[in-house]
Parts: sequence; C-alpha cells; structure tokens
Amino acid sequence: MPLSDDQPHTRTRLPVGEQPASQPSQRQARPTRTLMTVLAVVTLLVVAISIANRDKPDPRTTGPSADRAAPTAPAGAGPAPSGDQPVGTTTNGIGSGYPHTDAGAQSAAANYAVAVGSADMFRTDSRHTIIATIADPGAAPALQTRLDQGFGGDTAARYGLDAQGRAPKGLTFVSRTVPVGTKSTGYNDGDAKVEVWCTGLTGLAGEHSVQPVTTNWFTLALSLHWTGSDWKLTDFTRKAGPAPMPGDQQAATAEEIAGSAEQFGGFRYAR
Repeated sequence: MPLSDDQPHTRTRLPVGEQPASQPSQRQARPTRTLMTVLAVVTLLVVAISIANRDKPDPRTTGPSADRAAPTAPAGAGPAPSGDQPVGTTTNGIGSGYPHTDAGAQSAAANYAVAVGSADMFRTDSRHTIIATIADPGAAPALQTRLDQGFGGDTAARYGLDAQGRAPKGLTFVSRTVPVGTKSTGYNDGDAKVEVWCTGLTGLAGEHSVQPVTTNWFTLALSLHWTGSDWKLTDFTRKAGPAPMPGDQQAATAEEIAGSAEQFGGFRYAR
C-alpha cells in the first residue's frame, strides 16, 4: 500500500564502512581553499613590493659625490693607501721614475728615507752614490758635505766601524729605516714637502758588541723638487718621535738579529 506524503519520513544510517565515498564534505574543502587564498594574496604582495622597489636608487651609491668617492680607511687608520704599484725602474738599486703627482712625491720621499737610513750611508763610496742618485743636481754638493759629516768620522767610530764603514770581525752592522707612513705638507707642480714617520734599527749585532742593535722612532721632513723627469731631494730635517709605548717582548739574541739582518730583505714603498 503506498504511503501518503503526510506520513512521517524516516532516515536510515548505514554503518561507517558502508557510507558512500563519492560525496566529500564541504567543511573539509574549506580549509584548503582558505590556505590557497592566503598564499595567493601573500605572493601578490611580494611581487608588488618587488616591482615598486626595483627602480629606486640605492642611497649608498647616489648623491653628488658618489661617482668620485674614493675608499676611505677606518677611523684612526690614517689616509688609505692609493693602490698604486711601486715604480718598476731603479737607479743604483733605488727606485726612480716617480709619478709627477702628490702621491708620487710621497713615494719618492719614503724610498729616499730608506736610502738615507741604510748601512751603505756609513761607507764613503756608497754614500756618494746614494746622494748622486736621489739628490737634485743643484742641491747635491751641499747635501754631500752635510751627510759626509753626519755619517763619517766620529759617527762611524761611535758604532765601532772603521774609516771605511766596516764592522769589526765577527760582528754585523745593522742600519735600517722602515717608513710607517707619509704625509704631504706642501705640494705644487715644481716642489713638494713630505714628512715620513719612521722606525729604525741601528747597532752592531754579535757577541761582545758594545753597541747592540736598538730601535728608535723619528720623523723625517723631506723637501723635493721636480726635475722634469723625477722627484729629487733638496733638503731634509729629522726630529725624534713620535714613539709608541715599548711592548712587553723579550729581546732577541745577537745571533738572531744578525741572522735576520742578513736573511730578510727590505722593500720599495709606494703611496
């Protein structure tokens, strides 16, 4: 007998394992759609920000002096090295052919300070060769007279050297100047004044030396003249310091100092 629509309807529940799988719940799909929507929005925001910032100039590389700004040294480090290579030519073992620039004058001054502070200055023949190499021709005679007095005679004898600047047998005479830095104190196309802050080693290395090798600090002020092809020395003065506080370091033996002086070569310098 057919049932009337007025009769109450009943709902039959099947066991879980027998429920049809072809009708997924809408509540399970909503979290997935929400996550996809959020990811899409985030992606669009990232793309929009990238496009907006793509053409903006970097404030670190713009400004009136950005194109000509040079690298600067950290505070307290002094002027940064220029990066120029040392000169490739030498005359009598001393660098020559310096650029006709302020930096070129400073390079010449540093290398001339090394030459004037070398052990060769205590021998007459090598001293005269050095002076002829680094001095301006017009100033060479006066410089030679002055340096003959400064390095010969009593000065050589005070270090135990003979009249020819030779050390006693079994001892090694050490005299080296090491530039720590240079400073231009005046420059034009024809003349330059440069100060060279230096440390130096001087003395006799070996057993029973009465003049052991010691260190000292000093500043040389050199006057240079452009001769048309190179910077040449016209005059110089020397003053003590500035000297740092001595370090807490054990002194080397005489043999170690003598061996190092013979084995370690010096340098050419460039500003």
